[in-house]
Amino acid sequence: MPALSVMDDPLQLGFPLWIRLTHFFAFLFTTLLIRSGIEIIGAHPKLYWRDDALPGTEWIRFTRKRIPKDYAWTAEDEIEPVSPWTALPGHNNLGLGRHWHFWALNGWLLAGAIYVFLLFTTPQWRRLVPTSWEIFPTAWQAIVAYVHFRLPPDGNPFNGIQQLTYFFVIFILSPFQIVTGIMMSPALAARFPWFPGIFGGRQAARSLHFIGLILFVGFIVIHICLVVAHGFAREMAKIVLGAESHSRVLAVTIGLIGISVVIAFHLWGTWYSLAFPFRTKRLLELGVDPFRRFLFHHWDSRQKYEHVSPYARVNGRPPRNEIYQRLAAANFKDWRLELSGMAAKKLSLSLDDLRQMPCQTQTTLHICIQGWSYFAQWTGVPVSAIMDKCELMPDAHFLVFHTLDEKWERPGHGYYYEVIDLEIARLPQTILAYEMNGQPLPVPYGAPLRLRVENQLGYKMAKWINRIEFVDTFEHIGKGQGGWRDDVLHYYPSDAGI
Repeated sequence: MPALSVMDDPLQLGFPLWIRLTHFFAFLFTTLLIRSGIEIIGAHPKLYWRDDALPGTEWIRFTRKRIPKDYAWTAEDEIEPVSPWTALPGHNNLGLGRHWHFWALNGWLLAGAIYVFLLFTTPQWRRLVPTSWEIFPTAWQAIVAYVHFRLPPDGNPFNGIQQLTYFFVIFILSPFQIVTGIMMSPALAARFPWFPGIFGGRQAARSLHFIGLILFVGFIVIHICLVVAHGFAREMAKIVLGAESHSRVLAVTIGLIGISVVIAFHLWGTWYSLAFPFRTKRLLELGVDPFRRFLFHHWDSRQKYEHVSPYARVNGRPPRNEIYQRLAAANFKDWRLELSGMAAKKLSLSLDDLRQMPCQTQTTLHICIQGWSYFAQWTGVPVSAIMDKCELMPDAHFLVFHTLDEKWERPGHGYYYEVIDLEIARLPQTILAYEMNGQPLPVPYGAPLRLRVENQLGYKMAKWINRIEFVDTFEHIGKGQGGWRDDVLHYYPSDAGI
């Protein structure tokens, strides 16, 4: 049999256009994921292995702040704002950081799916997938050469350690990041509580996801260093024009333009996010919301934990207004839950009225958007029972939970409220809780009544509730974004299952 010529071997033909394009977009979206990930970590710069997330049990922290003992602190005191030169967008913008993260994730997944599909429908898979055990001694020889600041012989086109590294990043590290990321979804963790438990729980998944991020950063740094070491112009000719035989000047020029485009996009995205947060939120939602609602909106919670955390963090400080202080001083004897809007029956219920209704008790995992969590037992009235009692009109599509929380920490933005749709409201574990861990609901956790929506992030579970309004749309409520934090902090509209 005659020997294969260079033209007969597809791997000798250089890098096809689809590899070069997916490489560029992978670089863009990966860097966006890293910077937005740093923004997310800054909201709670501590990592744990257990879902109790008890203060002092973190295995690593990125803050010098210590929990004070001389006043009532909240989880917001633990936030560590990150510079916009590092995080996307920076300046403690968790909501937009998460929007950027999920938007970039969609682009990263699309580019990766195209790459993997074309990789295995062409002979190019031989670049990355080892087909012989000889790869390991060859990789070791390459490592020894690099350690001694020598360049190992070229492979076809990669040497042994390069091939193993690319294989690890694409086929092991990337799926690992996808799985650990999905494990942090409150909707998925509520529907399949066993799934995060594969790695030890949601906090363990968060820690492992962070470790994966560090590995990605390390890979990028080493990758760039090796490109320079092997000859920047030569390597740019390969990845930009497809083969090192092409014009290296042209390749470097185009490559630097491409890198400049990525940097410019980062700078523009950071500036635009900080200058026009509402517009940014709306634009990013176009690439996130359809998938979020399709994948996570419809799952009900099936949590039946037996463990209760010895300590539960508090987020947000209790109201200071005169009405709430007076009600609390009287042990909420005069408090009423007003039910209004698009319902045949407008009701006013006391705590005793609620306690006389059918109740349920559930022990669930509370997941805060900042990243911490805890287990607690909640007792209350199913929201569906309240809805049935009021006899909703056919055009009612949303429930607006108004509260006594004037958000005195951020004056000028109105009272706290949250919105959920009827589908979420009728889920079995969506309740109005008046007890926590077998005791009357404490004031810091929302007394006398708070919402529990166990497939959502914690901020959707409004505390200090005094009125529920049934509406056909929430566009006229607040700034029309679906909740106080959505209005002010640019979170999510009407549900938060991721």
